[in-house]
Amino acid sequence: MQYTLKKSLGQHFLHDENMCKKIVSQIEPSAGMQLLEIGPGGGALTKYLIEWKDVQYKAIEVDEEKVQYLQHTYPVLKDKIILKDILQADVPFEGKFSVIGNFPYNISSPIMFKMLEWEPQVDVIIGMFQKEVAVRIAAGPGSKQYGILSVLTQAFFKVDYLFDVNPNCFTPPPKVMSGVASFVNSGNPFGITEKRKFFNLVKAGFNQRRKTLRNALRGTLPPEALTHPLMDKRAEQLSVADFVSLHKQYQL
Repeated sequence: MQYTLKKSLGQHFLHDENMCKKIVSQIEPSAGMQLLEIGPGGGALTKYLIEWKDVQYKAIEVDEEKVQYLQHTYPVLKDKIILKDILQADVPFEGKFSVIGNFPYNISSPIMFKMLEWEPQVDVIIGMFQKEVAVRIAAGPGSKQYGILSVLTQAFFKVDYLFDVNPNCFTPPPKVMSGVASFVNSGNPFGITEKRKFFNLVKAGFNQRRKTLRNALRGTLPPEALTHPLMDKRAEQLSVADFVSLHKQYQL
């Protein structure tokens, strides 16, 4: 049984076996572990993941043809693949689970927002992205790459850019370099309880990133907040802790 490539879904299939093994090796399997693969596609990573003993594996895949191919090729996958768009999916496990995937590049940022929704249950994420997206999420204050997703992700996860993946590792080769990053849940170290309000504050700050926060957040923060010393800075100059401080001080 064969499958076809669907450009509409941004599909690039990883064929380099050494790279597949390298990505899979970034997660340490353990007895009783729950593992979700996002976008298994043709099974490049899947065939290694299903060999792990005592691991509860599930996958979410939007392409019905790929689901049929995987279940035909690997009968053990029967009833383990959820045919759904990851962005519309419900949380797949009760309790803690880990995530791995070659994330479709056209929706990789929305996938990370989805992971932030599921964050209380997600221990570890190993994801492959377009390199510039992975670098952006891992970027620190003061850099042009640093933005909304950097702050929101780093508020809840320890983020590390791990390694590049050359276009030649894929069929067809993408026109961009890819990169693998890891996200280890840091246990909500800032004690953020109102995640939606925090997200809205960070987004408002970066929506006009060339302006000082005083101008970018006018109308979002109460008037007294606009005298705060941080208001003289631009959003990209604030650390995650700075954003949390504003959020907690003004309940926004």
